[in-house]
Amino acid sequence: MGFFGGLSAAERKPGANERLNLGVIGVAGRGADNLAGVRGENIVALCDVDTGRAGKAREDHPKAEFYQDFRKMLDRKDLDAVVISTPDHMHAIPAVMAMKAGKHVYCEKPLAHSVHEVRVIRETAAKQKLVTQMGTQIHAENNYRRVVEIIQAGVLGPVKQVQVWCSKQPDTRKLARTPVKVPATLDYDLWLGAAPERPYDPAFLPFHWRWWWDFGGGILSDMACHFMDLPHWALDLQLPLSVKATGKRVGSGDHDVPDLLQADYHYPARGDLPAVDLTWYSGVQGPSLDATKPFHDFGNGVLFLGEKGQLVADYGHYKLLPEDTFRDFSPPKETIKASVGHHQEWIEAIKSGGTTTCSFQYSGKLAETVLLGNVSFRCGEKIEWDGVKGKVTNHVDGAAKYIERAYRKGWSL
Repeated sequence: MGFFGGLSAAERKPGANERLNLGVIGVAGRGADNLAGVRGENIVALCDVDTGRAGKAREDHPKAEFYQDFRKMLDRKDLDAVVISTPDHMHAIPAVMAMKAGKHVYCEKPLAHSVHEVRVIRETAAKQKLVTQMGTQIHAENNYRRVVEIIQAGVLGPVKQVQVWCSKQPDTRKLARTPVKVPATLDYDLWLGAAPERPYDPAFLPFHWRWWWDFGGGILSDMACHFMDLPHWALDLQLPLSVKATGKRVGSGDHDVPDLLQADYHYPARGDLPAVDLTWYSGVQGPSLDATKPFHDFGNGVLFLGEKGQLVADYGHYKLLPEDTFRDFSPPKETIKASVGHHQEWIEAIKSGGTTTCSFQYSGKLAETVLLGNVSFRCGEKIEWDGVKGKVTNHVDGAAKYIERAYRKGWSL
């Protein structure tokens, strides 16, 4: 445990003007953005498996001690909190280790690589009573807040169907046909971590690991926590009762995730709110696997279909449909206050003992839902889900190994 005058980091309440002692795991790429988001605090430790890619962060924070192995960094007794920006396959182990040591955690989406890992992260955060935040930064932007107010004000009437799409497809990457030497700056064994043993290949480092199942989960894992966050928030969606996903490869790369994917989620009624069917599409510009043009100028979007009308939104704007019906529309009174910033929410909550908008209790259910789509796709069958027990209830062959995968020797959660 990290102690400050006998108190663990979870028990200590720093003053509003006191800077937190932060450790940052993964400091290049997305990690560099997260590091910038917390730069106003006391950055005492930096960690990255690649000393070359960590160079800029080390220059910017010369007083911070540098580590290649996060486990050694987490042995420090002076850390209040940790920011994790590693690849998906190595989110859970440092997150759980940090929380068990009493450290507050900010972790990038989709929180973990597997459904089981997400549930362990969520349970650990609750048990340790820590302040957490998943890196779904769009949640802090004003547009999402305005859409949530419109939906919850009943402008569209009851919403029973939502369609979500993201036009991105995996980048074309070719695996090396002959062995490639590991760069001298990279500790590749540490980068692999819990993932299955496989040779180093520049096709998946540093960014493109997300197109291989061993490390990521394709466009669904990469983007759905951003887009599905909006209906989860607006409609108070929790965990689905069932998921059925289908997709295919259309590109020429050596990746093993699908280029096109459709995932159909069914959620139960919530009090007076009706059951909801949500469909995710990736690799297309509209709510259909055949879509080739932007839907009402939304090449990525979330479409709420209500009994009184529709609303389509992306990160930055929204449109009510039919346009003629809502030509004189006046938005409801703003009830959701502006965010102080996604990273700053987390920092201020640690100092005040408050909460965040994307704590692991909220975002864990979102991430679990997203990852269940990949479970269904990889099984090739619809799965029925018991969200209380965390189990597939319709005895789908092979589902268990995708819910909780085996770790490479030497690693455990």
